[in-house]
Amino acid sequence: MNASEVLRIVDSLHREKNIEKEIVFVAIESALVSAARKHFGEEADIEFIIERDSGQIAGRCGQDELDYEEVIGRIGAQTAKQVIIQKVREAERDSQIDEFNEIINDLVTGTVHRNEGRVTTVTLGPIEAILPRSEQIPGESHQPNERVRALVTEVKAQGSRVKVVLSRTRPVFVQRLFENEIPEIADGVISINAISREPGYRSKVAVSSIDSKVDCVGACVGVRGNRIKMVIDELAGERIDIVRFDEDPMQMIPNALQPAEVDEVILCQMMGRAIVLVREDQLSLAIGKRGQNVRLASKLCTWDIEIMTQGELEQQIDRAVQGFCKLEGVDEDLANRLVGEGYLSYDDLSVIEPPDLMVMGDLTESQVDAIVEQADVLAVEAEAREAEEKRAKKAAAVEAKRVAAEQQLRAQAASASEEAAADSSESAESAKPTEGEGSPE
Repeated sequence: MNASEVLRIVDSLHREKNIEKEIVFVAIESALVSAARKHFGEEADIEFIIERDSGQIAGRCGQDELDYEEVIGRIGAQTAKQVIIQKVREAERDSQIDEFNEIINDLVTGTVHRNEGRVTTVTLGPIEAILPRSEQIPGESHQPNERVRALVTEVKAQGSRVKVVLSRTRPVFVQRLFENEIPEIADGVISINAISREPGYRSKVAVSSIDSKVDCVGACVGVRGNRIKMVIDELAGERIDIVRFDEDPMQMIPNALQPAEVDEVILCQMMGRAIVLVREDQLSLAIGKRGQNVRLASKLCTWDIEIMTQGELEQQIDRAVQGFCKLEGVDEDLANRLVGEGYLSYDDLSVIEPPDLMVMGDLTESQVDAIVEQADVLAVEAEAREAEEKRAKKAAAVEAKRVAAEQQLRAQAASASEEAAADSSESAESAKPTEGEGSPE
């Protein structure tokens, strides 16, 4: 291995493997040292230096010069080769880790290689990344050779290889799809301010525009929904609500609860709670299927949203005031103040900040501790009663189903008995001789 060959090897590895030249030089020097120590011993003071410009190699063992060609040719060719391969692989791995670390939370497109249990392997150039089942959209499946887009979420070394983890369930995945499909977002005219998502079912995206002439919602939807359709198709049909972002929660919360119509929003700052009043015909729409709409709206606005009708709120207020007045140390005035701040149950009161309650009721620390302690006990009792009521309702429902099933079986048995009796009567009638039949001639 002469000087020109050293430079050729270094340059080739640099271009083909994207490895820094200095790393390759160091790898060759380490290989020569390892090869020499096979002969001179592990404790020998051995050093090899390669001139970076010319490729000339100089070596020494203690004060004596070493001929690197003699060292390699006599004892260490295989050792040197193994060390160089190992160092190059490590350098290649580190280079790939750096490359993918730069695109964490960015979109990549790969080809599905295989499915193994709960993991889908995706080929990304020289790397095989994994898409775990937990990071796949519920209900979707990926077949070999299928093109798939995903988000890079984690990159780390795994031995001599690189482990890259992908995801299609993170809210950022939706954001990156919007950036790809909607030029105004990529240009910075429209901003995505918040996203809440339940993968495979529904997402809410809050957007705003820095240009008053650009309708942020309309631009994201596109003409006849062509832009949003591209995103929905990529998300396996997931429903997407695009809402207008507003820093004022009094405006943002009704926007987030669309398509439901909101009558009034009451903010309870101390609780971080927003009580939203809707009409009776809007109640189920505001809550959504299994609470999905209000749950996503709460995440989007970072407020704990409770949906009520005006009548339900009045009932809760009356019940809360009466309940709080039963606590020793709480008068009607303090009870009304607590309700006004959004504390509507013993459970709410049990987590109140003591300094806040001291200020509201002009109470001492010991009085506050006594009130909170009472609220803790009553909250546990209320929870137990509620659980018991649920069990009773469930048992009653099971019993009602059993009774209905028994009644249905009895009805079927009675019907079958009536049909059998009718068949028997018809058979008897048909067995009677007709007039003149069987008489002697």
